Amino acid sequence: MMWTALLLSRVQFAFTVSFHIIFPSFTIGLAAWLVVLEAFHLSTGKPVYRRLFEFWLRIFGVTFGLGVVSGIVLAFEFGMNWSRLSEVTGPIQGPLLVYESFTAFALEASFFGVLIFGRNRVPPLVYLFSTMMVALGTTFSAFWIMVNNSWMQAPVGYAIENGIFVPTDWKAIIFSPVVWVRFPHMLVAAYLTGAFCVAATGAWYRLRGTYAVEGGLMLRMGLFLAAVLVPTQLFLGHLNGDYVHEKQPAKFAAIEGRWHDEQPASEVLIAIPDEAKEENHFELKIPYLGSLIASMRLDSKEVGLTSFSKEDRPPVAIPFFAFRLMVGCGLLMMAVAWLGSFQLVVDRRKGERLLLWATFLSFPLPFVATLTGWFTAEVGRQPWSVYGALRTADAVTPTLTVEAVMVSLAMFVTVYLIIFSFGTLYVYRLLRAGPVEPGPIFGTNSKRPLAVIGAPIPETTEGGNRA
Repeated sequence: MMWTALLLSRVQFAFTVSFHIIFPSFTIGLAAWLVVLEAFHLSTGKPVYRRLFEFWLRIFGVTFGLGVVSGIVLAFEFGMNWSRLSEVTGPIQGPLLVYESFTAFALEASFFGVLIFGRNRVPPLVYLFSTMMVALGTTFSAFWIMVNNSWMQAPVGYAIENGIFVPTDWKAIIFSPVVWVRFPHMLVAAYLTGAFCVAATGAWYRLRGTYAVEGGLMLRMGLFLAAVLVPTQLFLGHLNGDYVHEKQPAKFAAIEGRWHDEQPASEVLIAIPDEAKEENHFELKIPYLGSLIASMRLDSKEVGLTSFSKEDRPPVAIPFFAFRLMVGCGLLMMAVAWLGSFQLVVDRRKGERLLLWATFLSFPLPFVATLTGWFTAEVGRQPWSVYGALRTADAVTPTLTVEAVMVSLAMFVTVYLIIFSFGTLYVYRLLRAGPVEPGPIFGTNSKRPLAVIGAPIPETTEGGNRA
């Protein structure tokens, strides 16, 4: 493989966006969880909800900051590595990113300060409203990013004038049917990430024998929510497959591992795709199922990759395996959520510890599912930057050199790994310290101060077993 400025730019953007997406996928769901906790605290008056709110607010603050910092880099990359993309699509992508700043960032920046410093300075309902605005801001951020990306996946409402993409119908761009299947899919993915992280934390505390009330509450709320959201997400995923089948047939064929037209089409469960020979090795497939999944008919004709010229085909292996890994994570999450919820409802002690371990170990699953879903969508879109209208090779900065991208890529990898390592360590210590008595969010005046790096870790708190 010959390393070119184009390939290195793609690797660099893939690395930075994969690193960044971890944090929004967590904070969007966590912001909604904070709204629920604050609402329950106001409606019931139980201190446990207040303790959990301030506990998760600390974690939200750290991960939110990491997400903002890692996301800023992407804007610089558009200018440095993808200047042609920015130039020709700027009239459409520029306003969409501005809308994100006017709505999402304005809400998050304005009301997050109230969450941190305003607990004792504003009325309780105003504090709840601020929490809701922060959650709404994170949702708006996801919405505008998905509008932007969905336009690149299925461009509508534009004309090309002098080589520049010019918007002709903002309503078509913003309210594209593709947006309204992809945005809910991403939003539910974020809620699932939050639900499993909360449930896994509760399971961890139960396994350690600490924070019994808080751990039990997190376990129940996380698993019950996940039990509802996972099948919803699988349905939304099917709707996403419908849009890919209709608008991106080459991507759909790559995901399916289908090389030749078939009628009726089989569904390839697992195989090793061979792009050189245009065939699959060690293939396991089910007859007729491919037609049923793609068209809801048993006899539909489904297109294969050989129907497209080689220069218009996406890489096959990444979307093929990433899609199956995403679906596998979804099915595992559904099994954990349903079995765990059943265990909690019937209150059976037999097998409880095994289920706690399964819940605790499940916390990476939504992150893996989100990343592999993103890989499927983005790699499957190749060789197009704007699908069917602008090739990725024509979107890169023409004067970019291999040396320049290698240096910037090495810098990003080094800095990101340092940031991620320290961020992960600090979040771990917050989780290990556990819920504390209500007090300053980022201070040391609470009854049991938050653990910092190098400080002793409290195993219990006075309120750990008090509702």
